[in-house]
Amino acid sequence: MLHVAVVGSGPSGCYTAQSLVQQDPDVVVDVLDRLPCPYGLVRYGVAPDHEKIKSLQNNLRTVLEHERVRFLGGVQIGPGAVPTDRLRELYHAVVYCVGAATDRHLGIPGEDLPGSWSATEFVSWYSAHPDAVDDGFVHGARSAVVIGVGNVAVDVTRILARGTAELSPTDMPQGALTALAASRVTDISMVGRRGPSQARFTTKELRELGTLPDTAVTVDRTELALDPAYADPSSLPAPQRRNIEALRTWAESPTQDAGHRIRLRFFLRPVELLAEAGHVAAVRFERTAPDGRGGVTGTGHYEDVEAQLVLRSVGYRGVPLEGLPFDPTTGTVPHLAGRVLREGLVAPGEYVAGWIKRGPTGVIGTNRPCAKETVTSLLEDAAALVRREVPEDPLTALRTEGVEPVEWPGWCAIERAEAELGASLGRAVVKLPDWGSLLDAAHSSAP
Repeated sequence: MLHVAVVGSGPSGCYTAQSLVQQDPDVVVDVLDRLPCPYGLVRYGVAPDHEKIKSLQNNLRTVLEHERVRFLGGVQIGPGAVPTDRLRELYHAVVYCVGAATDRHLGIPGEDLPGSWSATEFVSWYSAHPDAVDDGFVHGARSAVVIGVGNVAVDVTRILARGTAELSPTDMPQGALTALAASRVTDISMVGRRGPSQARFTTKELRELGTLPDTAVTVDRTELALDPAYADPSSLPAPQRRNIEALRTWAESPTQDAGHRIRLRFFLRPVELLAEAGHVAAVRFERTAPDGRGGVTGTGHYEDVEAQLVLRSVGYRGVPLEGLPFDPTTGTVPHLAGRVLREGLVAPGEYVAGWIKRGPTGVIGTNRPCAKETVTSLLEDAAALVRREVPEDPLTALRTEGVEPVEWPGWCAIERAEAELGASLGRAVVKLPDWGSLLDAAHSSAP
């Protein structure tokens, strides 16, 4: 049997495991994750009010319940835990599907002021990621600025405008729900440095903003008109053309009175976060203009937008994993068709898939062909890999070394605890928000 470790249980990890067991009946796979819960960004990145996308967990669950796949949660890879070298000793092959774990920064003065956060930190909080901090994101805020015009920016904008009635049926942790219910944020500006034809959000996500109860969406027609493609979007790809059509509708319809106001802004580049009493109070933007080459240039004209809460959503970046090569320019592990390269040479038995392989691009489904390419490479190498002697059961060796993974029954116990918590609060499933409660649930007795 070929023993493979897949590090990461998000979509790329699960699709890698699925492809392995589908293509080779002599492969067994351990899917390792540092968290006690599987599914990665599907659990901790998809907005709680997007139930249809979150239901992808059911597909990933089928993979992790396969008879030749084993989930091992709570296993940290790296310094002070299981070194990558040791992992290679325990398995014939290791596939790293560790994603892109940090955010890009704006690199402007005031970015680190209290009240300024990455969108990912905000998402982690309302998604109950156990590493999240509750530092009163919305406490005392009246106005919010979201910097970025991708789907994550749309998500956080929408959650800020949602009411308790819409969020209560979700699995959002109780602390976040309570805080958002008490929020006094009424004005939200979502701002992009380029034009509407270059925005990264999908039309479905964009239009959803217009369906929010008691919420008015406004777009400045003069800002839209700065985009050369706005007047005649016929030459644009279909997704961008549909975005323009949706924005045009809002620009041409009269503004309504509503409890929440969402303003979509374009051609504004953040240059500084301004403080008042030691807390962020506004964002200073420079007006930009198209440079004729697909980018923008500054005009020297500035505008300050009030904000006691600033969320930056300008992309993700991979981080090095000790023991693996890393290209800081791309934020990825160098590879050849998924085979890890060390100083330009293929490293036998080491592979990558997902964002750490190709960068933070694409949608969830993009991980499937990416994983398939890596698995094809691995199975081409299998005859040589399987000659190396490894323990019959790597888990026994891990336990001998003090590692106590959360196996599938432990994850099922977490699910039961979250259902019981929801019932006790008069809600549906409610996520456990911290390491202590997750591990206590995982180690509780079986039903």
